Amino acid sequence: CYTLGFLKPLSAMDTCVCMGASIGNAFGIEKALGEDALGKVVAVIGDSTFIHSGITGLIDVVYNRGFSTVIILDNRITAMTGQQANPASGTTISGEPTGMIDFEALCRAVGVRHVRTVNPHDIEAILKVLKREIERPEPSVVITRAPCVLLPEERTREKTRYHVIMDKCTGCRACLSLGCPAISWVSVDGEEAKRLGLKEKQKGYALIDYLLCNGCAQCVYPCKFKAIRKVDE
Repeated sequence: CYTLGFLKPLSAMDTCVCMGASIGNAFGIEKALGEDALGKVVAVIGDSTFIHSGITGLIDVVYNRGFSTVIILDNRITAMTGQQANPASGTTISGEPTGMIDFEALCRAVGVRHVRTVNPHDIEAILKVLKREIERPEPSVVITRAPCVLLPEERTREKTRYHVIMDKCTGCRACLSLGCPAISWVSVDGEEAKRLGLKEKQKGYALIDYLLCNGCAQCVYPCKFKAIRKVDE
């Protein structure tokens, strides 16, 4: 489902060919660009896709002394096609308990020396890890691990909601770059802006739908004006 972030506002990837192609594509681009590719080429692949057809690509990168960074998006489920279990879920397709793939151990077993696991909702932490790993002159793997928000247990989980503090919002629209369905833009004219107490020349403000907010807190990071806070703050 991460391929849905291909277009704006996320613009999360430059190429998308087929299931499992990202690691091979990254390695090919790396070889074509040579040393100029260092710090620029990253392969993104889901957990079930990595099991399906990504492991051999990673072995290829290691064996041929590449330096691509691979990001494995581990939400412990095959989300795009309906939340089916996979070998990393810990249950069979019928829901029976079974063994669970250890991605960290698997990546190290094929020769990757630098394997990091981070919470994808911690934006500062993941940026710090990525900046370090993409500069390595050897293969590295970053595993982002958090449950799919569409899982039944996640839907019913008690969540911390967030909202926009009106008098702090400058209308910069940075939060809209997340593509979050809970965040919308409300346009206002001059008189309405004055009535709401908005900044001079401000054309509108961001609004977070309380019912759609998942409580992930990712919108807090891009807001440099601290206009997004927990509902109880």
